[in-house]
Amino acid sequence: MNPKETATMNPVPELAPQLKLLRLSGILDSLEARNRQAIGAKLAYTEFLALLVGDELARREQKKFALRLRRAQFRTTKTLEQFDFERLPKLNRTLVHDLATGRYLQEKAPVLIVGPCGTGKSHLAQALGHCAVRQGVDVVFTTCAGLTQTLNAARATGAYERKLQALARVPLLIIDDFGLKPLRPSADEDLHDLIAERYEQAATIVTSNLDFTEWDQAFPANRLLASATLDRLRHNAYCMVLDGQSYRAPKMTATARGHALASAGKASHP
Repeated sequence: MNPKETATMNPVPELAPQLKLLRLSGILDSLEARNRQAIGAKLAYTEFLALLVGDELARREQKKFALRLRRAQFRTTKTLEQFDFERLPKLNRTLVHDLATGRYLQEKAPVLIVGPCGTGKSHLAQALGHCAVRQGVDVVFTTCAGLTQTLNAARATGAYERKLQALARVPLLIIDDFGLKPLRPSADEDLHDLIAERYEQAATIVTSNLDFTEWDQAFPANRLLASATLDRLRHNAYCMVLDGQSYRAPKMTATARGHALASAGKASHP
């Protein structure tokens, strides 16, 4: 191997410690390949440098994306591309895709999603959250029960106010399964305090099996608190109703399908 080939294979090894000192050691991942490319294409020094800088920026953005995704604590990697709109013919697709652009984040508006079990409420909420993460927005996903438990645990350790403010500052908070369990004191007060802190300050997505007219049932101990909380959630909110077949419908076995078809045949030929 001649000296020129050696330089191509192992470009300037003394750069490694210097790049580490400058916190640019990620450049080492693509330095050899970019050096080969520059030599083969006879790139100018500035073009070669631009490629390396572009690689470093892409790496940093990917690291930030991965960190935001991890902090979001999504239950699954549900995206909008995976969402089955065909199951929900009445769903306003235009609204969903408009929300995916993140305009509601700038408006600091709530997004309320209701529908029966298994219609994709959590999927849609997490998909919108995933879109926000792609746009560089910090997101936290939690169930309503998990959220109130977290705040209650923080109260027990004297960290309630700090935790409340941390959650209040999250640009997008997704609260799944609101109303699945009745809110007892002091969980109802904690949720009210958080919604009040976030009101017109940050976007919140809420999913629920309850119809909008039934949301006050989640506050059985304090209807006045329910009214105050729900008024803030509903103000300027984007509302969606998911009404269709459940994703979780049990699959029929071949034997069961055969029986069903035979029964249908008998019914049509008395």
